[in-house]
Amino acid sequence: MTASPGYLTREQMEEQENALLAPWGMRSAQSRGRQHPDPERSYRTCYQRDRDRIVHTTAFRRLEYKTQVFVTYEGDYYRTRLTHTIEVIQIARTIARSLRANEDLVEAIATAHDLGHTPFGHSGEAALHEVMARHGGFDHNHQTLRIVTELECRYPDFPGLNLTWEVREGIIKHKTQYDRGKAIPEYEPDRSPTLEAQIVNAADEIAYSTHDLDDGLRAGLIDPSALQSVDAWRLAQAEAQVSPEATDELSRHRVVRRLIDLEVTDLIQASAQALAQAAPESSEAVRLLTEPVVRHSPEMADYNRDLRAFLYENLYRHWLVLRMADKAGRFVRELFQAYVAHPRELPADVQRQAHQVGLERAVCDYIAGMTDRYALEEYRKLFSPQFG
Repeated sequence: MTASPGYLTREQMEEQENALLAPWGMRSAQSRGRQHPDPERSYRTCYQRDRDRIVHTTAFRRLEYKTQVFVTYEGDYYRTRLTHTIEVIQIARTIARSLRANEDLVEAIATAHDLGHTPFGHSGEAALHEVMARHGGFDHNHQTLRIVTELECRYPDFPGLNLTWEVREGIIKHKTQYDRGKAIPEYEPDRSPTLEAQIVNAADEIAYSTHDLDDGLRAGLIDPSALQSVDAWRLAQAEAQVSPEATDELSRHRVVRRLIDLEVTDLIQASAQALAQAAPESSEAVRLLTEPVVRHSPEMADYNRDLRAFLYENLYRHWLVLRMADKAGRFVRELFQAYVAHPRELPADVQRQAHQVGLERAVCDYIAGMTDRYALEEYRKLFSPQFG
């Protein structure tokens, strides 16, 4: 490597990747590139540029006021889509570094992975999918891809952000229990995603299950004694040396931290074993494998299924959460119907977009981009006689 006076060039960073990454790590220099001509920069790799472009989007900033589980007006202490995204980035980078994958690609995919979420979480998405059933439906992964390829307008020479193929593939192939992705021929749906995209998928599941559990306990919706039926919780309690009778905030934090550590440690060890057995000699070889190599051990996978089942019954189906979800679904459906019935009440840029993509899709894009509080404000303006 040729030395430079006090700084690293992009080419030198790419040489460092060749030296440090495992054979299965995606090299920046081997990217399939961007959709539109866009010369690379001297001091950032292509994936670093992608991450930076995503961070500066309107869609990323709006995540601060979008629901994770609790609608944002429920309190300032609960996680939002933005804090969740930051937590996914943190976990994913830890895993990537240990598995010698490309941390910058992991961070770019993780930063973008929730951009397409609607206000009010999954209930808002379900409502939009319902009203769009005859107009192509709604899927938040596909919406994220629309945001980064079409809807964010920040450059004069091309629509969207002009991200690399690998980041866009990681977005459309994002897959967890609540994400199924959407087959798009351009992104080779018959092949596995990169190792880096698989890492983000796993980190997302770890983050939302452990942190939703933490928020549910904080909100008082989950009875701490009921968690004694969950093997993963009991294991984390024992590892953290916390008594089952201890229900104070500090004890809860200790157990949740230990649970995350157990999850990440198990994932790294099981994935390293899977990689050693498959022995892929390149990132492309990972994509040719029929099963993901980023995985938990069978025992931890069982623990996680039980934990998710517990959360479904005790948090996501809690009557207070269901009541919030029902209201949210009603807000989204009625907003959609009002805008479609009276398109002249839409902002001028949305009206212009309607001429290009159709009224229903333009309204769908408009609502999907709203924060919780903006959607509530629009609802009051349209339906409350006391609100001007």
